[in-house]
Amino acid sequence: MWQPDVTVAAICERDGHFLLVEERSKSTGQIVLNQPAGHLEDNETLIAAVQRETLEETCCEFTPVSLIGLYRLRTPAGKTYIRYTFSGDVSQPLENRELDPDIIRTRWMSLADIKKQSNLRSHLVLSCIEDFLQGTRYPLSVIRDL
Repeated sequence: MWQPDVTVAAICERDGHFLLVEERSKSTGQIVLNQPAGHLEDNETLIAAVQRETLEETCCEFTPVSLIGLYRLRTPAGKTYIRYTFSGDVSQPLENRELDPDIIRTRWMSLADIKKQSNLRSHLVLSCIEDFLQGTRYPLSVIRDL
């Protein structure tokens, strides 16, 4: 039975720079750049998932402000991801927390620098940032957990 993976991602912008994580891809072993992101877990809301993933990958608390978009990505290997991308604010890194073991480091990067990268995890990294910069915003109230 076909079933897509549901993922969440956080766009965090400060002074024209975006918070990205440098991580090792489990499928290719290569180092890639991505927004703080990950999979929705059983019995978890989308908001809780993006907050958890951001904390695990950046050691920062994330406060979602809006939904930027809902994206469908089909990989060349035939896997389908449904990605909910949120924008919001992050705290300073919390002390006494360690990054998720798959994360090498966090980076604040300008759009120009992101566009120069050849190691984005997928084209969604840039697409979501461009949607954010174009002012795409949906209220969090469009997401209903029933």
